[in-house]
Amino acid sequence: MKIEPIVDNTSLAEFCKRQSKASFIAVDTEFVREKTYWPILCLVQIAGPEENAAIDALAPGIDLTPVDALLTDPNILKVFHAGRQDIEIFFHRDHTVPAPIFDSQVAAMVCGFGDQVAYDRLVDKLLGVKVEKSSRFADWSRRPLSQKQLKYALADVIHLRDAYEALAERLEESGRAHWLEEEMAILTDPATYRLDPELAWRRIKSRGNNPRFLGILREVAAWREREAQQRDLPRNRVLRDNALLGVASHAPETPEQLTRSRGIFAGFAKGRMAEGLIEAVKRGAELDSDELPRPLQGKRVPNGVGPLTDLLKTLLKHNCEKNHVATRLVANVDDLQQIAADDEADVPALRGWRRELFGEQALALKHGRLAMTAKGSSIRLIELPDAK
Repeated sequence: MKIEPIVDNTSLAEFCKRQSKASFIAVDTEFVREKTYWPILCLVQIAGPEENAAIDALAPGIDLTPVDALLTDPNILKVFHAGRQDIEIFFHRDHTVPAPIFDSQVAAMVCGFGDQVAYDRLVDKLLGVKVEKSSRFADWSRRPLSQKQLKYALADVIHLRDAYEALAERLEESGRAHWLEEEMAILTDPATYRLDPELAWRRIKSRGNNPRFLGILREVAAWREREAQQRDLPRNRVLRDNALLGVASHAPETPEQLTRSRGIFAGFAKGRMAEGLIEAVKRGAELDSDELPRPLQGKRVPNGVGPLTDLLKTLLKHNCEKNHVATRLVANVDDLQQIAADDEADVPALRGWRRELFGEQALALKHGRLAMTAKGSSIRLIELPDAK
């Protein structure tokens, strides 16, 4: 059967009205952002329990207001897979985060399918369905869309609908549905999607820890972020990271000095943007000492916690494999280092269900109340008398 995307407002309104009675809908998008700062929404795919559609977001005169109403309806659960980028698109459309949501990738981690399992792998394992992925890198902004593209796009919500039902059943049977609450709270928090120019410097990998250097880097990175947003250009089309690092290191005061920084060409130094960049350097150079940022480092951990951290890694992997949950969802290496250094470390692994699954035994291992030994390829845990 030929797939016809929704391209007119009447059909869209009627489809969304029918879905408004559903308890959940599966949602996915196709977008492009190679040449822009803001992603260009090209297609929205929605599957309700009994119906699905591909909505052409680039159709002339199309009004996506009915879609927005569905996504913000508190009575409808929105199901995504690895949905952060999709949710970001909708947030920047109308500054509202779709809610409530269910992310099948996170749910799969809770159900033991591994860390960040891909959609096609999850569908194969859950449903025994092979998803054709050859259209993944298609140009979704070009029209007309081919039948192959539309079939690929709809498969991402048709099978997601079925995967959700299978995952929800597993979560209910295992009593782990509440394990998702913390992760879903992050995904529905508007702060997750706000692109604050003043924080842009944190994304730039730098070995420099001098506060003055970081102050200038913060200002020039914020300048680039604003320029990219206003011009709707990718950050690296304004200036690359290595150029910003060079500028922050040399703190140029004139266009001529600017050209001495790595990655800055004469044409740029003579243009209008150079003035804004030099002003940003000046702001960073004139910051008071108490206004300067500090290096982005985790909390300091004492020397000698390395061996204990390695033991905690083994315990973490053992407990997660035993309980069929992804290690990434419970703790990362930094969390383990903090636990090794501090019994009261402010890490997720020492709170809630994670503490029950791992945290309590981690502290017991640390204080000699728990031992690990091997028998063949298996790890055995042995409770010991309280060490005084």
